[in-house]
Amino acid sequence: MSADSMATGRNENVLRAIRRRFRDWRGQRPFWAGLFTMLGGVPIAYFPYATLKLGHVTLSLSTTAGAASLIIGVLLVTLGFTMWFHHIVRVFAGIAAILLALISIPVANLGGFLIGFVLALVGGALSVAWAPGEPVPPQDADPDPLTRGVAVVSAPAVPAESVTPPVSVEKTEVSGESTTTEPDGGRNSAG
Repeated sequence: MSADSMATGRNENVLRAIRRRFRDWRGQRPFWAGLFTMLGGVPIAYFPYATLKLGHVTLSLSTTAGAASLIIGVLLVTLGFTMWFHHIVRVFAGIAAILLALISIPVANLGGFLIGFVLALVGGALSVAWAPGEPVPPQDADPDPLTRGVAVVSAPAVPAESVTPPVSVEKTEVSGESTTTEPDGGRNSAG
């Protein structure tokens, strides 16, 4: 083995460990909700201050509500980070993101030309809908995946002496009426 192959193997292990830790971190919070909410805040805050040049034509999108658009965009980015790092308030952050996305339609150039509106709306909905997962119990040593989680119940062995014989029922007819008499007055004799 060369030194290069050993170094590459160690780097792969480090990258694999970092990826695994990130996947675990991402699974414990509404990651995609926060990402969509942050991505929705960027066009809402950007377009009122943007100046586009199409050839020799300069197109300025600035409006009188530029400050309100900036505040909405910054709040959406902040709510996205809140979803990531304080996932306990995910429902509040999701509802606030939905409301800010709706407010951005009349205030911020149709919600960042509907791009920011749709992204923030989806992010808020994902945040409200997200629920933390149940911790996974440790796996059994059972190698057969078909019987994993299936409880096997066996009946206890009963000695032959303890088995009771079937109960006989006597029928008697008195003056044309049929009556059934069970031993012990009909009480259960099982135990």
